[in-house]
Amino acid sequence: MFERLDLVAERYAQLQTEGCALIEQCDGKEFFTKDRWNKKIGSGITRVLSDGEKIAKGALNFSRVTGDLNEGMSEALGVKAGKYAATGISTIFHGRNPFVPTIHMNVRYFAFDNGVEWFGGGIDLTPVYIDTSQAAAFHLQLKQVCDKYHPDFYPEFKSWADDYFFLKHRHETRGVGGIFFDRQQPGTDLDFDRWMEFTTELARLYPLIYSELVNSNADKPYSERESEWQKIRWGRYAEFNLVYDRGTKFGLESGGNAESILISLPPDVKWHYKFQVENGSREAQTQKLLKKGIDWIGMG
Repeated sequence: MFERLDLVAERYAQLQTEGCALIEQCDGKEFFTKDRWNKKIGSGITRVLSDGEKIAKGALNFSRVTGDLNEGMSEALGVKAGKYAATGISTIFHGRNPFVPTIHMNVRYFAFDNGVEWFGGGIDLTPVYIDTSQAAAFHLQLKQVCDKYHPDFYPEFKSWADDYFFLKHRHETRGVGGIFFDRQQPGTDLDFDRWMEFTTELARLYPLIYSELVNSNADKPYSERESEWQKIRWGRYAEFNLVYDRGTKFGLESGGNAESILISLPPDVKWHYKFQVENGSREAQTQKLLKKGIDWIGMG
């Protein structure tokens, strides 16, 4: 029924292994734990790195699941079918130093017993303090990969990320965005093999991008004020993941491994009632840039 699931799952499991090795080398101190889980719907491997030299908390998770499509899941996915199968990797890292951004990546494949299948994924960056030159470099790397597969991918997926990674109740973006795409069916722009190549290349680019950001920022001195702002910004990140993130909602709705699903949350957060940034401060500069439609590459 799901003939191509094993092929994609094998590829994504290998990408998890490759990514963990590169991130361990980047941190230089801690190693990923490895937790294999099995549930009625399937299995996965949760890899977690905590209290590193440069990484405060991070995870790189793999899952392969199948099951019946209940009403809530059907509504969330926008498809009517009896059974589904899915595999993917989802990864997030929060830096110890406030000048090391939080970064997230996910690639996934879904198939249904009605013959529908699709790929989705993306990468986005959430700095505590926005450095426009680093944001430009980040977006340029994503554009270069997108352009290899289709000239419309970067502008379309960048706009999609701006809309998706948006805290409506705060009227601000989660960070500087990146790319986001969902429900891309083989035969639409790319065939199955090319969609798998595209998601593979993004997953391999991700730890390289993050290593560059860590190496550039992890040794910068920082103050208690900057550490406090980091916790406030992490609080906004938690808000998005708990209120809006589709992956979180689908994982919990489908009976997935809750510990793995919620590992994306930051290690420490703060909320201050009616918090306001100080005019002219670095925090205010970042706050002003938390909006859609910025041409980050042009700001580099």
